[in-house]
Amino acid sequence: MHPVRKQRLYLVLFLVFFSTAAVGLVAYALRGNINLFYPPVEVAEGLAPVGQTIRVGGMVVDGSVQRSSDSLEVRFEVTDYEAVVPVVYTGILPDLFGEGQGAVASGKLDENGVLQAAEVLAKHDENYMPPEVAEALEASKARMAGQAAKQEYAQ
Repeated sequence: MHPVRKQRLYLVLFLVFFSTAAVGLVAYALRGNINLFYPPVEVAEGLAPVGQTIRVGGMVVDGSVQRSSDSLEVRFEVTDYEAVVPVVYTGILPDLFGEGQGAVASGKLDENGVLQAAEVLAKHDENYMPPEVAEALEASKARMAGQAAKQEYAQ
């Protein structure tokens, strides 16, 4: 092989190896900062990882908000109208948080299926819904409509 070609080959191999290593190290460093969104139905089916930071969103179930009398702990449930996920949050809730409103909770799922939330976000006006929550609710409604059509067809 010609010495110039050999030198170029070594250079190309060097660049490919180190750029691959750099991308791999960046991906490894960022893996702990990724918060995946799960609708309540996927959490109830066991598809959400236990002990890893995730986001769960949906509508806050009417009558489910329970505030502790001696601390800032709040317990509530989030639903996509198919399944319900209990959430425990310690802190001050957003002003617009309320029953029957859209919310996204970020935290870690424990072994009992309860989300130990570190952050709760609420919608900011009556027309806005977080995109993940809107998509999850639409998918839930579509699945429910499909099940109703199957039952109707079976009869």
